[in-house]
Amino acid sequence: MMAMTTTLSCEQLEERLAALHQASLELVQDISIDSLLQRIVRIACEQAGATYAAIGVRGDNGSLSRFITVGVDDEVTGKISHPPIGLGLIDVIAEADGPIRVGYIHKDPRRSGFPQGHPQMTSLLGVPIRLGDRRLGQIYLTDKIEADTFTSDDEQVIETLAAYAAVAISNARSYNELRERDRTLTRRNQDLALLNNLASALASITELDALLQTALNRVINYFNVDMGEIFLSEEDQNILSRVLHQGKIVQAIWTQEQINLGMGLIGQTARVGQPVLITLPYAEDPFLRNEALIETGIRQIACFPLTSRSEVLGVLSIAFSQEKPLDVMDQQLLSSIASWVGTTIENVRLNIQGRRLAVLEERERIGMDLHDGIIQSIYAVGLTLEHARLLLEEEPEQTRKSIQQSIEDLNSTIRDLRAFIMDMRPRQLYEEDLMDGLQRLINEFRANTLLEAKLSGPSNGLEDLSDAHAIALFHICQEALANVAKHAQAKKVEVLVWITPDRVLMEVNDDGRGFDPQKIHISLGHGISNMQTRARNVSGDLEITTEPGQGTTIMAWMPYAHDVDRGQSG
Repeated sequence: MMAMTTTLSCEQLEERLAALHQASLELVQDISIDSLLQRIVRIACEQAGATYAAIGVRGDNGSLSRFITVGVDDEVTGKISHPPIGLGLIDVIAEADGPIRVGYIHKDPRRSGFPQGHPQMTSLLGVPIRLGDRRLGQIYLTDKIEADTFTSDDEQVIETLAAYAAVAISNARSYNELRERDRTLTRRNQDLALLNNLASALASITELDALLQTALNRVINYFNVDMGEIFLSEEDQNILSRVLHQGKIVQAIWTQEQINLGMGLIGQTARVGQPVLITLPYAEDPFLRNEALIETGIRQIACFPLTSRSEVLGVLSIAFSQEKPLDVMDQQLLSSIASWVGTTIENVRLNIQGRRLAVLEERERIGMDLHDGIIQSIYAVGLTLEHARLLLEEEPEQTRKSIQQSIEDLNSTIRDLRAFIMDMRPRQLYEEDLMDGLQRLINEFRANTLLEAKLSGPSNGLEDLSDAHAIALFHICQEALANVAKHAQAKKVEVLVWITPDRVLMEVNDDGRGFDPQKIHISLGHGISNMQTRARNVSGDLEITTEPGQGTTIMAWMPYAHDVDRGQSG
């Protein structure tokens, strides 16, 4: 028979509460939920003198998310058919506003019975764990060791423990939430850094092969995947072709170099425009190298559409050996990368098309100039010589004049050809400063066109001007002189360079026929556009002053911080 219930003296109760207070102070220092719950339930069992103890903690939906016991060994626990599901007295205690004591559990009408394999228990003390109006869980104590039932003193002690436990559980949850938020924020920052670095790298690449190599290499390194491949769609065709493979485990993830739209995972991803993640083996794709991949340890394949502004341009596929699937954040990041790569591919393709169109337009313009100018001039010389041949015997003097005129016309045509050659031949600032480079341009221009040309500017050569600014001014002058040679019909050209405290400026003046800027922009706008682009790329600008019959002035300017630099270095 168990001993009868005894009441503690005031001194004994104070000693128990003091010991409980000392033990509970350590609870708030424990930030691991599972460790904390283990300590709470052990302290409760010791303080109340119980044979068995348990603690249940509620989840966000109000149901039991954790249930930790003391006094029931692992062998017995393994025989219990199922863990508590929150019915009967457990539910009553969970909803109670205060402690509940039961002398004989099997006689209480509120009980629902024990699951199969559960040890039989007699007395019960249940105390809810609350923090303000929040119900965090409950403490269960059964079968008091030295008495038939639990006492009011036990209630008071365990209620005090429950108050400490509520604070400790709340603190541990808050710490874990902050740690998880910190981990998520750190991950987001790392992901954003990857996207930013990838965007910066791709923005400077103008060739498609280099772009794809860079993007796939970054994905493989960041996600630590084993292999990757990129398929791109053919223009105006429902075919995706493999353009890149990285990874040495196997030669290819897919058996086919070309896959029709809608066929297999690659074709389905491109058609639907949604990511696909599978675990090997996967028998539904006839193009997947299942056996070869499995033999090398590959467990998962993921496909992401390379989407542009208007369509799917291809598919990025990756293969990795980790058994844990990609989490939601990984999938979101890979989708963002694939979308960014798709948009960059579209931009590169548009840039290539633009360059091709510019070349075609320039060829057409040169062809028109050659046909309307030089070829017509040569044809006219041919007619003059043919007429001279007919007059050779009858009018020798007229024949001599015709031949002389043909020589002059041919010389003029040669000058025109030299002007074209000068315009098309690339030039750079070799080992020269800006003024030396401009003087070389003037000398070549004078020799090829026989026009009067001169250069005026600072005598120091602007040695401290940055390379980017010097090259921009050099090419603007080259373009301006080429336009004068081809279109201006000028007799004289002057290039003037000067500086102010914060700018370097250059004027190219000619006394030619001038032009209507609007018409020139429509028909022959590449030269002017190129000059403006060069100036604006170095934070400068370009102004053109002209009108028909009044010549043309092109003025370019850009920043020049030489005084500030000298002041800092001095």
